[in-house]
Amino acid sequence: MRWTQWIRGAGTAAATAALLGGAVAPAAAGGGGPAERGRLTDLVNPFIGTENEGNTYPGAAVPFGMVQLSPDTGHSTGYDYAQNRIRGFSTVHVSGVGCGLGGDLPVLPTTGDITSTDNATYAAGFSHDDEKAGPGTYMVGLGTGIRAELSATRRTGVQRYTFPATDKANVLINAGQSLHRTVNTEVEILDNRTVRTAVTGSGFCQDTKPYTVYTLTRFDRPFTTSGTWKGDTVTQGSTASSAGAERNGAYVRFDTSEDRTVEATTAISYVDARGAALNLRAEGGRSYDRVARAARAAWEDRLGDVRAKGGDETLRRTFYSSLYRSFLAPNIGSDVDGRYTGWDQRIHRAEGFTYYQNWSLWDTYRTQAQLLSLLAPHESRDMAISVLTIDEDSGWLPKWGYGTVETNIMTGDPVTPFLTNAYQQGLLKGYEERAYRALRKNADGVPPADSAPVGREANKEYLADGFAPYVKGRAHVKPGDSDYDHGASATLEYALSDAMLGQMAKELGHRADAARYTARAQNYRKIFDRSTGFFRARDANGDFTGPVDPARSEGFHEGTSWQYQWLVPQDLPGVVSLIGGTEAANERLDSFFAYEQLLQDPARTAREVWVNGPYDYYNADKYNPQNEPDLIAPYTYLSTGRPWQTTDVVHAALTLFTDSPTGMTGNDDLGTMSAWNVLSSIGIFPVQPGTDTWGLSTPVFERVDLTLDRRYYPRGGLTVKAPGTSASARYIRSARTDGTPYGKTYLTTDDIRGTRELSFEVGGTPSRWGTSPDAAPPALK
Repeated sequence: MRWTQWIRGAGTAAATAALLGGAVAPAAAGGGGPAERGRLTDLVNPFIGTENEGNTYPGAAVPFGMVQLSPDTGHSTGYDYAQNRIRGFSTVHVSGVGCGLGGDLPVLPTTGDITSTDNATYAAGFSHDDEKAGPGTYMVGLGTGIRAELSATRRTGVQRYTFPATDKANVLINAGQSLHRTVNTEVEILDNRTVRTAVTGSGFCQDTKPYTVYTLTRFDRPFTTSGTWKGDTVTQGSTASSAGAERNGAYVRFDTSEDRTVEATTAISYVDARGAALNLRAEGGRSYDRVARAARAAWEDRLGDVRAKGGDETLRRTFYSSLYRSFLAPNIGSDVDGRYTGWDQRIHRAEGFTYYQNWSLWDTYRTQAQLLSLLAPHESRDMAISVLTIDEDSGWLPKWGYGTVETNIMTGDPVTPFLTNAYQQGLLKGYEERAYRALRKNADGVPPADSAPVGREANKEYLADGFAPYVKGRAHVKPGDSDYDHGASATLEYALSDAMLGQMAKELGHRADAARYTARAQNYRKIFDRSTGFFRARDANGDFTGPVDPARSEGFHEGTSWQYQWLVPQDLPGVVSLIGGTEAANERLDSFFAYEQLLQDPARTAREVWVNGPYDYYNADKYNPQNEPDLIAPYTYLSTGRPWQTTDVVHAALTLFTDSPTGMTGNDDLGTMSAWNVLSSIGIFPVQPGTDTWGLSTPVFERVDLTLDRRYYPRGGLTVKAPGTSASARYIRSARTDGTPYGKTYLTTDDIRGTRELSFEVGGTPSRWGTSPDAAPPALK
């Protein structure tokens, strides 16, 4: 069936007017207008993290939307606040990644003759003084005199361009340039209002199997002329295609001598052209103003489930901005008809759930997955089912998936704690055994040589010897494989996952498996070097290898032995025993966090003594708050009898989150760092990722009201109170659950389900609260 049959009648001016039932007053730039009292979206600053490698984007998206319509300035991941030229507004972005990804189909309005097809050349200057963003909207005044406004639905991006008076108002649709490698492109002008493209790309930090994004862009009025380009050659015509890196695109031109505004809606699909047309028909046909209001309302509803009271304006802005970023991913991958492209590159249909994609699991399994299980359990259930579906479609569970392909980025076995978390939070009812079978296959084997996933790449040696060897200079077999490059940290990650899977096996009645996995969870001991008192990589012969100094250690992914020493949440008592007991462990923790300096000046210690650079992974013996291996570390004090020191360290780390473009600590990694900020600010943190255990610390707000889904949390909410909490009154003196004294430093998910109010009495000095031997989160056995 031809494209024009699928889009007939969609997006016409008459249809839009009928749909709206009359004229609509335009919204202010950036979805603004007079701020409504108490509107949480007004507290969100999408520019946080857009400078100093936070790698966030300021553009328009709705929660978990397929489309993220945002400006690209030339930075590898999209937008850099320090740059001042916009190359285009592209449809796909991933928040906080460290390598080029997305940026498909940059679109830019211009005027005059078209003299270049390279968006680095025709890029438009802009000033931040004429730029504004809010949840679901973005606006900028370009140096060319054109104003661009962006908004989005779940599967479409909506653009409104206001041109100067001219008969040469152009919109350049660039199919051949993106933030990663473009393999093949197709462009077709279907009629005088519609342009179709197909963009096939590949790569994320290295090469991957290709994937294709299909787009359909529908303008609200006819263009006067149009054409395409291939390479540097621009011609009037309706089709263009390109293989390899050659530029390929289309231009459309309008006469804006009288009517200066042009609107366009771009629908995308990862399935086929028909999918893009269906998505456009279902979600298109609305004016920019209406879409912007709906996007803002969607965000207001999502943010409204967390009502924080107390704290100054900066604290509230950083908090709600982090909450906003926590809901940007994973992303819808299925079209409105339920079809999606599986990892077998075949078309499937999601029955009874929404299919999601984009799985930065090495990052998100530690914080964001748990936050979403609490605040978005319905979507989290669909996300977990989507991950299981990847296994069923392609034969193996994912590690780091983008779109329809596996990238294999990062090490270990992050999918196991991700799925066991979903199980422990009650999100896999009806899927328990299916999930367990997939996880057992992943834990006990290695993917076939002819499949893209690497899974537990070093599993053969790990199962035989109890550790993944560090093989320096090993030839890579599949794109992204790296467990042998980082054998020490891979061992710790495998053992963590074994512990979580053992708990699941035990609860499902698989006793033999439970015993086996629980025993394997102790494999962290196999890489403990008693001569140094630290974890250390072992080579293929079993010998400890690399520098003796733990700050100079090798075989740890994006970290050192100092920074990985606490990544044993399944058995911190065991780690403490290896180190030499509680006193020795606390001395090491104090050194790691520069605790004495921290007490004197928390913010300065966090910025000048701890690891500071977003990519400073190695050669350090101090806490790295900018990277995933250390995210749980501040909560280790809960297991060494000093819970007040957890609060000291957490509150120092929270000072790194600010209301500025540099206010993100490290790459956000699809909401991982943002979720850390949200959970730590509330005072409830997942200290054993993959279980139902939440560690406690002092909240930074006097009161937080959480509205929870009654299908999963029968009481419908939880209120966390800490009257008088402040920098000078940050220590828990006592705690109560629904008025009953509570002495433990953790809650379980069942505790949260059965509690309406968790309240803390706080003061200016540490207390004995939480210091009894049974107060700490228990080891998994």
